[in-house]
Amino acid sequence: MATLKLENIFKSFGETEVLKDINLSIDDKGFVVFVGPSGCGKTTLLRIICGLEEATSGKVFIDEEDVSNAQPVDRGISMVFQSYALYPHLSVFENIAFPLRVAKINEAELKERVDRAAEILQLTDRLDFKPGQLSGGQRQRVAIGRSIVRNPRVFLFDEPLSNLDAALRGDMRVELAKLHQNLKTTMVYVTHDQIEAMTMADKIVVLNDGVVQQFGAPMELYHHPTTKFVAGFIGHPKMNFLKTTNTVVDSSELKVNIGAETISLPVEIGETKSGDIIELGIRPEDLRLSSDNQGLSMNVEVVEHIGATVIIYGPAAGNDDFCAVLPGDTLIHPGETISLLINSSRCHAFNSQGIALRRKQVAEVN
Repeated sequence: MATLKLENIFKSFGETEVLKDINLSIDDKGFVVFVGPSGCGKTTLLRIICGLEEATSGKVFIDEEDVSNAQPVDRGISMVFQSYALYPHLSVFENIAFPLRVAKINEAELKERVDRAAEILQLTDRLDFKPGQLSGGQRQRVAIGRSIVRNPRVFLFDEPLSNLDAALRGDMRVELAKLHQNLKTTMVYVTHDQIEAMTMADKIVVLNDGVVQQFGAPMELYHHPTTKFVAGFIGHPKMNFLKTTNTVVDSSELKVNIGAETISLPVEIGETKSGDIIELGIRPEDLRLSSDNQGLSMNVEVVEHIGATVIIYGPAAGNDDFCAVLPGDTLIHPGETISLLINSSRCHAFNSQGIALRRKQVAEVN
């Protein structure tokens, strides 16, 4: 169990700067997920934490101890990689026990630690198997078990589920969440999948181009994104963005036009002035079908029936990739033109720099 602090972390490869002034404080027993598009610097940051990569400048603290120059083995950290990296000729027991044998742990304690890890990961009946006899999910659990037996202060996971199929990824997300609850250990997890981030994390770090865009609880990022990038990255299907016209600031209220419709946005005015460029953000699940052809016109191109919901795609108000999530019993077919009502109390607004305008407190009750 440990706190983790990153202070003014910069990292460059030659003239290319991949991490830019990263400052984070991760609480003891927290489950923090680094998420962002490929190339944003999340894996590099993870490697700096574990000591496999050296920061150009900045410091890493574990339990207030500066470990910036410590060797990986001395940091009290265990890392689970995307590749299982199991020894095919060794049994599950010996794969899990390998780091303990390297550390020359006595046989009695070694067996106790391996048995405990196997019990936590539901591998007790597979200890005599070889990796080739296991499913993908079981192999990943063996790799995690090899980390558990070391009793690390911090667990690091580098996209550990990316090699699994969709069903196994769902199962393993649940297992990892249970593992965190059982071990009560600080965990840092890297993924490009925002669904993994939303479902497992206590806190999410959204990275883009080597910069922390936002750090907070999953639903905080969902309801109160601070930038257009975070708003579009968190949530599935992703947020719709619409260009607005005729921005008017009237009596501390911001009004914009979407086509022929005028919408009052539930945001703080701040320094916004009439005529400023404002972009509207609306999540697909905050739209509903109009019964009288009033509202936003949308040409339906694709219809996905998910069961409880139906997801429709097509152009609307100048956005060719507009999306709406409607109840599963809604009857809509490709080629139709429909009208959608926008829940203005759920809308987000972004200025020309992509910075979110602060939402009014009253909007939180809706």
